[in-house]
Amino acid sequence: MEEPAQEKDGKSAASGPGESTTIPQDWLEEFEAAARRSLETRMRYALIHTYKPVLDDAGYRSFETMEEYRRWCEENLPEWLGYGRV
Repeated sequence: MEEPAQEKDGKSAASGPGESTTIPQDWLEEFEAAARRSLETRMRYALIHTYKPVLDDAGYRSFETMEEYRRWCEENLPEWLGYGRV
């Protein structure tokens, strides 16, 4: 793996066409440490379960139509989950 170019302040500069981005050194160190972990370990830490009210309260739900599903979402789910109609 090629080492990123270092700037005078110890930060890495990654540049694309016509732009330059500075990445803080501690971020690079964290990324490099994560890259050394096994794929199994990275996957275990990457997938974080977040409880979703109402959605997680039943093992499954089934609906006859998409309209029935959408109506159920509007009537039962908190708006902040983002299942409402636009």
